[in-house]
Amino acid sequence: MLVDKTTLYDLSVFHKEEEYSLFKRIDNTKTQAGKQVLHQFFSQPLGSLNEIKQVQETLKIISRKLEVWPKQITNGTLLIIDKFLDDSPANIPQHASPIDSYLYKWLHRASYSMILFSVKQLFEFIQGYNELISLFSGEKRPANVEKILNQVEYIMNHHGLLELKEKNQFADLTTQEVLRYGRFFHIEFHTQIRSLILYYGTLDAWYSMAVANKLLQLNEPFFVERESPSIDAVNLRHLMLTKPVSYNITLNEDKNFIFLTGANMAGKSTLIKGLGLAVYLAHIGMGVPAEKMELTLFDGILSNINVEDNIIKGESYFFNEVKRIRETLLRISDGKRWLVLIDELFKGTNIQDAMKCSEAVISGLVKFKNVLFILSTHLYEIGEDLKQYPSISFKYFETTLNQDELHFSYQLKKGISNDRMGFLILKKEGVLDLLNQLSGNTEEKR
Repeated sequence: MLVDKTTLYDLSVFHKEEEYSLFKRIDNTKTQAGKQVLHQFFSQPLGSLNEIKQVQETLKIISRKLEVWPKQITNGTLLIIDKFLDDSPANIPQHASPIDSYLYKWLHRASYSMILFSVKQLFEFIQGYNELISLFSGEKRPANVEKILNQVEYIMNHHGLLELKEKNQFADLTTQEVLRYGRFFHIEFHTQIRSLILYYGTLDAWYSMAVANKLLQLNEPFFVERESPSIDAVNLRHLMLTKPVSYNITLNEDKNFIFLTGANMAGKSTLIKGLGLAVYLAHIGMGVPAEKMELTLFDGILSNINVEDNIIKGESYFFNEVKRIRETLLRISDGKRWLVLIDELFKGTNIQDAMKCSEAVISGLVKFKNVLFILSTHLYEIGEDLKQYPSISFKYFETTLNQDELHFSYQLKKGISNDRMGFLILKKEGVLDLLNQLSGNTEEKR
C-alpha cells in the first residue's frame, strides 16, 4: 500500500519529536536491529491480503509466547558481537593446544579479554536462538516465519556449533575452547552470524508489534474481499490519546464521502487522523484501536492535513494546498482503491474564495467511486448545495455553550454543524480583555 512521506507525517506515524509518533508508541523492540526492521515495516505497508494475513497470524503466535520470549538476546549482546566481528584481535592460533592457549591468554591479555567477553555474548545469542526455535516447534508456522526459521535452523545446524549448543553454561568452556570459538566466529562463521542478527531483527520487530497489540488493546481487523472499497469501524478511537472518545464510521460504495463539520477543537482532526491510523495499522498486519473493524484492502492513503508554506521557494500556504490537491487527483485517477483524508480544505485564502474552491473540488471528488473520502471544513454554508450528491454523508461534532463555558461532547452526529464559536473562544481565553487592558495602558502613556 502506498503511503507517501507527507501522509506518514500528517498521521504522526513518524514525527519530528519522536515521543509523539505512532512508531514510538508501537516500538517495544529489544535491539537496534529490531528497531530498524520495525521502521522498514512502518515505511512500507503491505500490499496484499496474503502478506497481511501472514503477519496477523505471526503476531497471534508470538502473543501467546510473550512471557517465555528468550531474554538472553539484548541490544548490548548484539552490539558487542557486531564490534567483535569488526575488530582485529591478535592473531588467534588455528589449532591451539592447551599450552598454546594458556600462552596466548597471558601474552595477549587485551585480545583474550575481548575474545572471552565476545564469545560469552555469542554463547548467549546461540542459546537464545535455540529457545526461539523451540518456541516455534510444533506450531503451524506462517510462510514468513517459516522462511526465516528455516534459514536460522540451517545456520544453527552447522557442525561448528553442535558442541557449543550442548554446553549448559558458558563457564563450562575451557581457555582452549574460548579461543577455538573466537577464531571460528571471527573468521569462519562471520557472515552467518551477521545473517542471524538480521533474522533476529525481523523476529524482534514482530515481537514488538505483538506486545503493542496487547498493551494498547488493539483488535485484529477483518479484511473483506470486494471490488469497491469500504470501511466499517465500531468504537474506533485515536490511538495516541490517553482518554479518547470512540466513533462508529462507515464508508462504502453508496456513501463514500464524509463531509465533516464542527467548531475548532470539536474533534474533527482527531477523527480524521484516527481513521487514517487505523487503516494504516491494518495494512502492516497489526491490530486496530476499535472494538470491531471490517475493511477492504487499499492501494494507498493520501492526506491533506498539515500544509505549510515555503518561503525559500516562494510558495504560499494556499499554493501548496492547491498543489497537494492536484497531486492527490493525479494519484487517485488510476482507478485503484484509495483513502483520502482532507482536514480544513483551503484555509489559505479568503472565505468567499475558499467556499467557491471547496465546492468545485468536492463536486469533482464525488465522481471518484473507487475512492473513500473524509473531508472536514468550517465552511458550513456549502453543505446545502452538496446535498444534491447522494454519496455524501454529512456528519458533525456538536459544541454547546453553558454560562459562557464551551462544552465539547466529541460525539459524532448526523447533519451539518452551525456552531460559530471562534469569537467565544477568543473571549473565553481573555484575549479581548487583554487587548482592552493593553490599549488602555497605551493611552495612559500618551
